Amino acid sequence: MVLRTLGIHCCDGIADLERLCRTTSIWTVDLAYLLNKFSVSFSFFTVTLGANPQYSAESFYREQLQEDIDRVDELFGKALEAGISIQCRSISAYDIAFLLLSGHCIAIALVDKSKLNSSWMNDVHDVQQLNEDSDYMGHYVIICGYDADDCEFEIRDPASSRKRERVTMKSLDEARKSFGTDEDILLVSLTGKSGMKVTRKFLAGSM
Repeated sequence: MVLRTLGIHCCDGIADLERLCRTTSIWTVDLAYLLNKFSVSFSFFTVTLGANPQYSAESFYREQLQEDIDRVDELFGKALEAGISIQCRSISAYDIAFLLLSGHCIAIALVDKSKLNSSWMNDVHDVQQLNEDSDYMGHYVIICGYDADDCEFEIRDPASSRKRERVTMKSLDEARKSFGTDEDILLVSLTGKSGMKVTRKFLAGSM
């Protein structure tokens, strides 16, 4: 979806994404390498460099984590050599809103889908799992806009039949910062290969 927005037509669905990433267990670092492969300018933020072994207790990660740890850690270890800069820090919902309102980027965020408390949940395929008592359920959404009057983000969710959804800042923050996400987020430049790189100095301007 993001690649199509940038005019890159190489991926028509999850099967194509898995083929390009060479895995059926896709982590944010896999997406970073994919964006880099197509010379897309982006900034990668996370609070954990590598795979967190503590997630082995989560049912979402349990089956695959042991197989993924070495592969994911290797990708993190080789990222700088591959031209991928990964910043180990948290960014706030206000930072994201500021960057979206600038018109320079959109975001790919890892969220806990069970925490996305909004009016569009009944339209999601996995509705039976979306309640307050659900286990962690990792899911990627695209954050593409922000309404400052209503304090709501506009997102696109691959699991929803609707083209666009709206979610409150509070709900998005809870879903992004849930245990299991590492607060992973990719800020993707809309201005081409030589586009904006998000730095601490740049984010300071949003505060």
